[in-house]
Amino acid sequence: MIYPITAYGDPVLKEPAQDIPKDFPELKELVEDMYATMYHAHGVGLAAPQISKGIRLFVIDSEPMMDDEDQGKGVKKAFINPEIIEEDGEEWGFEEGCLSIPGVREVVYRPERIVIRYFDEEWNEHTDTYDGMTARVIQHEYDHVEGILFTDYLSGLKKRLIKNKLAKISKGEVDADYKMRFPSMAKRR
Repeated sequence: MIYPITAYGDPVLKEPAQDIPKDFPELKELVEDMYATMYHAHGVGLAAPQISKGIRLFVIDSEPMMDDEDQGKGVKKAFINPEIIEEDGEEWGFEEGCLSIPGVREVVYRPERIVIRYFDEEWNEHTDTYDGMTARVIQHEYDHVEGILFTDYLSGLKKRLIKNKLAKISKGEVDADYKMRFPSMAKRR
C-alpha cells in the first residue's frame, strides 16, 4: 500500500512519537508499505509520522545517496524504537530536503558519526555505528520520530526566507509527484 505523505503543518510531524509495543499489529506489513511509499516518492528515508502514524519507526535506503567511490555501501534498514546514544565527529553541512516539505532544500549541519540502538522487524535488538551519508539519513529520519524537522535547524533569517513556501505547503499549494495529505484535510476528518 502506498500512503500519502503528511505535509508540513500537520501536528503529527512536531510531536514526539510513541514507542511501538512488541504486539503491534501487522508491523512487517507496515514496514513494507513504508518502503513502497518511500520508493514511490523517490525518497531515501521515511518516518512513520510522515504517514500520519505517531510511532517510533523509520525506514531508510541510503544507497542512492552514495557517491561513485561508495557505491554498494548504502544501508537499507528499518529502525523500530530507535535511540541515538552517541553523536561525534566534525559537523558537516549538506543540503537536505524532506518528502513532507517538497520544494524546500537547505544546508543542515550534522555530526559525521552516530551510534544508534534499535530493533529490527523481528524484534532483534541492535547497536550499530554509522557515519557519513548513511548517518545523515538516519539522523534526519530520527529527528522525525522526535518531532523535529530539518527546518528547525535553520537560522531565523533562513526561516523567514522560506516562511511563505512553508505556509503554501501546509495549505496544499504545492506540486509533488506523489500523493500528499495536508493539515486542512486532517481537520475535515
